Amino acid sequence: MADQLMDLPHTTGASFAKTCFNGFNALSGIGLLTTPYALSKSGWLSLGLLLVMAITTCYTGILLTKCLNTNRSMKTYSDVAFRAFGRKGRIFVSIFLYLEVYLVPTGLLIMEADNLVKLFPHLGVKGVNFGGLHVAGKPFFTMLVGLIILPSMWLKDLRLLSYISLCGILSTIVIISAIVWVGIDEVGFSAAGEIFDWKGLPTALSLYAFCYGAHPVFPVLYSSMKQKNHFFKVLLITFFLCTVNYMLVAILGYLMFGKNVQSQVTLNMSTKLSSKIVIYTSLAAPMVKYALIISPIADAIEMNLPSKWKSKLVWILVRTLLLVSTVVVALVFPYFESLTGLVGAILCVTISILLPCICYLKIFSLYQKFDVEVLIIGSIMVMAVAVGVMGTYASVKTRE
Repeated sequence: MADQLMDLPHTTGASFAKTCFNGFNALSGIGLLTTPYALSKSGWLSLGLLLVMAITTCYTGILLTKCLNTNRSMKTYSDVAFRAFGRKGRIFVSIFLYLEVYLVPTGLLIMEADNLVKLFPHLGVKGVNFGGLHVAGKPFFTMLVGLIILPSMWLKDLRLLSYISLCGILSTIVIISAIVWVGIDEVGFSAAGEIFDWKGLPTALSLYAFCYGAHPVFPVLYSSMKQKNHFFKVLLITFFLCTVNYMLVAILGYLMFGKNVQSQVTLNMSTKLSSKIVIYTSLAAPMVKYALIISPIADAIEMNLPSKWKSKLVWILVRTLLLVSTVVVALVFPYFESLTGLVGAILCVTISILLPCICYLKIFSLYQKFDVEVLIIGSIMVMAVAVGVMGTYASVKTRE
């Protein structure tokens, strides 16, 4: 694979270490807290499937990189789709990308509300009154988180937030260390677990796919890297480190809580100091990242507005309405497990597995051939479709 990556000239750009750092931050997200639940749904043997998902998505990341390397002017995922399928391809990919960018912050709101209800149950019961309407519990905390995030949405220079969001590696270390502390100090590691449960396999696979849905970021990382011919090494290192973290948290959480582990392992934690460290750490980063994650949608809306509407007031209004809309979605559909499952099964499977394969086959005209590489890519695509269909069905069925 490495020999197919053209050795581009070394120009000003991000170093190898910085690109690895950014890649780790992109790949390691709230999926970390869902891995124990995914493991509990399908049993110990599904750890092998997590590894398969990691290898598959790393491979498709390399395929995407090869596509980028055919034309130095390509900077984004949409550029790859345009080269492969023209304007229709760009529109199709953009819809999926923006939908994922919209739903992930919505999931952050749901996650924040779930954990705040656990931390402050009495405040949640008390709630507030709006014109005679009493709002309490999870809806109250969802709106409260929205209000806390709102000022960050009005920041013109998001670099202030990006410095804080770079603490992703530190927060991951803190979360894993605190989980170990909780296990030793409070819960223990002796919960019984199943070897394999095929009934929970679709849910587990869709959540595993959700963990590896960072492919839209890879073209940006690749184009900003100084030594582009080493980007495949960045992918290998990033996927290896994140997979180790995912497996470690999955194993620890399952050993601690067994089949009783919830969709976010933090919801199983007590209110002791060690547990609070895990919960507070998992709450802080998403609250800061919200504005950064959703900013591409806001930017796209503003770019398509008439010139006479491009003012500071309209700029604030667009971002405020965008935040309000995600709060409304979180209130109407406050199911973290189902949302992450659907995002994983539909969007992450499509963006991180199917589309890199399809674009690669089209750009390199390999769909006209039949060799070992095409057979491998074809098998990956069949697997992706199966995961997408089963995962979507399982996510919808849980809400019936």
